[in-house]
Amino acid sequence: MKLIEKLFEGGLWNSRFVILSAVLGSLLAGFAIFYMATVDVWNLVLHVVHYGDADLTNEARKALHDATVTHIVEVVDGYLLATVMLIFSLGLYELFISDIDQAHGSRASSKILVIENLDDLKSRLAKVILMILIVTLFEEALNIKIENPLDLLYLGASIALVALSLYLSHAAEAVGHGGQEKESAAEENKKEKAGH
Repeated sequence: MKLIEKLFEGGLWNSRFVILSAVLGSLLAGFAIFYMATVDVWNLVLHVVHYGDADLTNEARKALHDATVTHIVEVVDGYLLATVMLIFSLGLYELFISDIDQAHGSRASSKILVIENLDDLKSRLAKVILMILIVTLFEEALNIKIENPLDLLYLGASIALVALSLYLSHAAEAVGHGGQEKESAAEENKKEKAGH
């Protein structure tokens, strides 16, 4: 009976490796989005070269300017989405398979890639997704035609909500860091008291 239990638990534990399909899929999707955004940047640069042409009319220059700003916002959106896929891929790997030794051992590695638990992964993804939503709102705001005072009110309200969401996300992060600092200070005080 012990042998069956040991085999079953081993199989159950090793079933976590199925997450590698999500890790590789997310990584490939991230690379694909990075590639597409980079190609968009290259095409954008090729079009912007004509912005200084002397034979370009003011209307055409204004249209090129507006199209360029919109494309830049789309590129930022693409890079942010690719970053989400990268963070998701690395986070899943660290949570289910193994710690990434190079990320933990290097001072140059970003803290965003070191995932301790599922809440860490969710909060990091939520921050990047919030940035994607903000960039998308900015992109839509560039194309909005304000025809009456109500449109202006809606735009102002959306900006206020974005500002509130950014404030709340930073406030929640500060509370989390403050709580961790208090816990470490309390642990140090306990060690000092135990040492005396």
